[in-house]
Amino acid sequence: MKIVHYIGGFLLFAGVFISSCTKDGGYYEPKVIERDFQGNAYEYLKSKPGVYDSLVKVIDRLGMQSIVQDSNITLFALTNQSFQLAITNLNNLRRLADRPNEYLESVTYEHLDTMVTQYIMRGKYVSDSLQKQDGLRLLGVRYGYPMQARLAKTTSSGYVDGGPEIITFSDTKRSQFERDWVVTSTSSINIETDNAIVHVVDQDHVFGFDDFVSRLTFIPPPPNLFQIIGGTASVSRENSGGPNAIEASQFAFDGNPETKFLLGGFSSEWLQFELNEATVADSYTVTSANDFPDRDPIDWNLQASNDGENWVTLDSRSAEIFDQRFQQKIFHISNEVAYKFYRLNITRSRGGSSMQMADWSVNNTTMEDAQASLTINE
Repeated sequence: MKIVHYIGGFLLFAGVFISSCTKDGGYYEPKVIERDFQGNAYEYLKSKPGVYDSLVKVIDRLGMQSIVQDSNITLFALTNQSFQLAITNLNNLRRLADRPNEYLESVTYEHLDTMVTQYIMRGKYVSDSLQKQDGLRLLGVRYGYPMQARLAKTTSSGYVDGGPEIITFSDTKRSQFERDWVVTSTSSINIETDNAIVHVVDQDHVFGFDDFVSRLTFIPPPPNLFQIIGGTASVSRENSGGPNAIEASQFAFDGNPETKFLLGGFSSEWLQFELNEATVADSYTVTSANDFPDRDPIDWNLQASNDGENWVTLDSRSAEIFDQRFQQKIFHISNEVAYKFYRLNITRSRGGSSMQMADWSVNNTTMEDAQASLTINE
């Protein structure tokens, strides 16, 4: 009888132990995932029908097969679900505007190209190489767009950092501040092919981070009169480093959002452009710079003149907030008079002590032909 009791007790203990492990299977009995693939990254994607079909289709459309087959890369692989979410969100918005649906075969090539290359990094990076506290800056294969990857551990069955390792993968928006980044994570990591390390992005991630819908529904600004007509720019006060400093006033007029004009000790300043000939402006743009939202202009007015002395106010803005870095806002105005001088008077910045902006322009919506000619000549 004692032997029977001992055997019964042992079986009960073993049953409880096995049951415990089964309930916590994600921790004690992780699912076996294929880590080594005999072939290149493109062949790996093709070997998983029903999983990466959309990614393969996009790679084929962009002519990136050789990159994915032959280059040493780290691929953050997107599942079909990620593309489906992006296309569904886009077409829901397009239907509201009574516009036809878009598909991966038809969306603008340039946008698709730059967004896909955010997931294909130069060099091979296994998860252990991403263990630094701040992670590691990675660069996209075609255009060197900066992304950030960091190794992290999940929580499992009440154990903090006791679960499987994941990688947090971030679109940096070209900002050094983490608060500006858009983050996703992986569901599987460290799949090794002949030429690549593959990390699988979580299927809940929407392709393109938060840019897919906004970029494919973006309405470009009207033609920039500074570029089309030409003229002379001036400011009430120059950057302390002088007109050739890396953050001098000239960069507020260059049409490049990645450069900027910065002023310290700010109270109230103006930017002015004298066109080569008087021209009607029926809109204008202001673009936020790369960092420090407290430096954004927040109150301003736009004035115009034909002699540089007598000014007419065309528009006034108060408490304008830029929600993102490099954000361009377009302001339409009621004006049918041709002026030679246009001046932006900035009376307050968000933080008060400094002011910066990436760009300012005055524009005309009826000059599409001139803009097209400018583009061809460039």
